Amino acid sequence: MGSKSVVDMIEASSGAHFSGFHMDGSLGARSNGQPTTSASDGIYNQPFVIGVAGGAASGKTTVCDMIIQQLHDQRVVLVNQQLLSAMEKLRQGKAVDIPKYDFKSYKSDVFPARRVNPSDVIILEGILIFHDPRIRELMNMKIFVDTDADVRLARRIRRDTGEKGRDIATVLDQYSKFVKPAFDDFILPTKKYADIIIPRGGDNHVAIDLIVQHIRTKLGQHDLCKIYPNLYVIQSTFQIRGMHTLIRDSQTTKHDFVFYADRLIRLVVEHGLGHLPFTEKQVITPTGSVYTGVDFCKRLCGVSVVRSGESMENALRACCKGIKIGKILIHREGDNGQNLIYEKLPKDIADRHVLLLDPILGTGNSAVQAISLLIRKGVPEANIIFLNLISAPQGVHVVCKKFPRIKIVTSEIETGLNEDFRVIPGMGEFGDRYFGTDDDDEPPVAATAAAKNGS
Repeated sequence: MGSKSVVDMIEASSGAHFSGFHMDGSLGARSNGQPTTSASDGIYNQPFVIGVAGGAASGKTTVCDMIIQQLHDQRVVLVNQQLLSAMEKLRQGKAVDIPKYDFKSYKSDVFPARRVNPSDVIILEGILIFHDPRIRELMNMKIFVDTDADVRLARRIRRDTGEKGRDIATVLDQYSKFVKPAFDDFILPTKKYADIIIPRGGDNHVAIDLIVQHIRTKLGQHDLCKIYPNLYVIQSTFQIRGMHTLIRDSQTTKHDFVFYADRLIRLVVEHGLGHLPFTEKQVITPTGSVYTGVDFCKRLCGVSVVRSGESMENALRACCKGIKIGKILIHREGDNGQNLIYEKLPKDIADRHVLLLDPILGTGNSAVQAISLLIRKGVPEANIIFLNLISAPQGVHVVCKKFPRIKIVTSEIETGLNEDFRVIPGMGEFGDRYFGTDDDDEPPVAATAAAKNGS
């Protein structure tokens, strides 16, 4: 029997089919099957997608149920080995109808189709879900449930004889001829794609608790952070929210704007420094005790995008004594055309980690210009950390898609851009407000070049 037949048999015998869903919690406003988008330009609120694979009777469903139970206050949907098109619809906030498979008759048209509504978390379960790379790319987390073969066989015998009306001889014959060979040839090799491997399945409560904690952390993040793992938004507090309120207020004085902008910039810089590599270091305290800590990254420099980026230099110098800071000037011609007209960078910048400074990420075009220049100068993409106060989703998409290995650290994600490509709600012309120039003045080229829209 060919490999295709083996795959068909393993699917038919182990329940990797479109067998409905498990829903926990109220669907609220999204239960009508309509796509949910942001307030700006139709960017979907992306669910957190988890793939759970493993051999037949390994405990995949038990693991899924335990995760769902602990996420009882979230909208969670469990789908058994879904099709690509249906997964895309669920990720876009649309409901789908899924046939329910009947294990006794081996048919999917015995029972009426089940409606699966969009949710905050989608758990995709199936023995072969890691096989198709297109499906893997949809997953934010991939889990492989690894259970001993003897345990899986015992569970299979108990399940198939009790729930599916099969005799033991049939179960053992099917297992030896099809299930075990197919597991060895097709399922076990996909284990290498897993982010997390859970030994003992549902009995491993520690592993499941850690997974649930991670999911809760991700659910608390902005939707863009679920799409781009290299995007970091500092955790909001009432203090941070209050400072944003002040610097966004058009009536705030220059003195107060600079004061609270500097406080926010300092927080962003400190958070960005936390993403630098470190080495372990032991020191002797004044009490004669040994303290095991870390040593800061030494090969570091800043690069500001003139002129708004220069507002972030003082905070960087306050955190990193004696740090070298280079400058990039990008002159704008029209809405989307950018020309690099000036750069002054450390000669050894290729050997350093770089903190790129620009308080506003708007369209992302200037950021792409600046990052491309750094890469041409020999800086590895993974060594660049882009720091800004606020980021428009459009700019995040542009930068993260083109440079997936850089890190972006920001304090808030904006609604989007208006028809003039200005960030909204935004905070106005950052450079003018910070440095005290106004629209009636005619600043020099260096002052005009990068003040509008940010990056």
